[in-house]
Amino acid sequence: MRSPTLLGLPCADVDVEGAHAFALDAVSGKQFRSVLFANAAKVVMAERDADLRDALWGADMLAADGQSLVWASRLLGQALPERVAGIDYMLSLLGLADARGWRVFFLGGREAVLERVEEFCRRSHPGLVVAGSHHGYFEPERDAEIAALVRASEADIVFVGMPSPRKELWIARHGPSTGVALAVASGGSFDVIAGVVTRAPALWQRLGFEWFWRVVQEPRRLWKRYLTTNSRFLAMTVREWVRRRR
Repeated sequence: MRSPTLLGLPCADVDVEGAHAFALDAVSGKQFRSVLFANAAKVVMAERDADLRDALWGADMLAADGQSLVWASRLLGQALPERVAGIDYMLSLLGLADARGWRVFFLGGREAVLERVEEFCRRSHPGLVVAGSHHGYFEPERDAEIAALVRASEADIVFVGMPSPRKELWIARHGPSTGVALAVASGGSFDVIAGVVTRAPALWQRLGFEWFWRVVQEPRRLWKRYLTTNSRFLAMTVREWVRRRR
């Protein structure tokens, strides 16, 4: 499920419906599959981080979670159908899991955040089986131990809500040993579901300004990161566009 390489990454040529079908096939087939997400920041990080790049290339589905990446794909003649937002994907999978009796495991975030995520599930999906959860603040030396914990829970899906590149590397290295059918890199979705941060209004999302909404919420932590990554992403896109026109 990949398009020709886009800015160094094999983004899946898939829309939201296709992404859902991928999950259904994965869990029904009970064979490990991974879902990772790419955006402008991830493209820039992967250019400089070989381990992250390898992890993204190893994903069974690398979806474009970032309107800027969709726009870049169209400019470069490799148009992706649409953005597949990680938070929306996670929410839809929770609904599917509730309806189909799938067991889920939440890995990442702080304990207080996980408690809120589980409370959300109890309210919104009363039939959902939460097989277990564990915070994301553990040392790499415990990775195998945590993977064994997920396996013991007999979960069908593990949502990994840790920062990048930690979550991508964890899924690539330990996902297959968890015994799940589907490992999903959920990023900051836990914080959104828990109400720790809010999503940008729909209009901002359509205009590709969701990143700016995040900066407004956490200016001291994020302004420099987004200024740097967005500028670098734009430069990479322009460079590739010029190269293709020669």
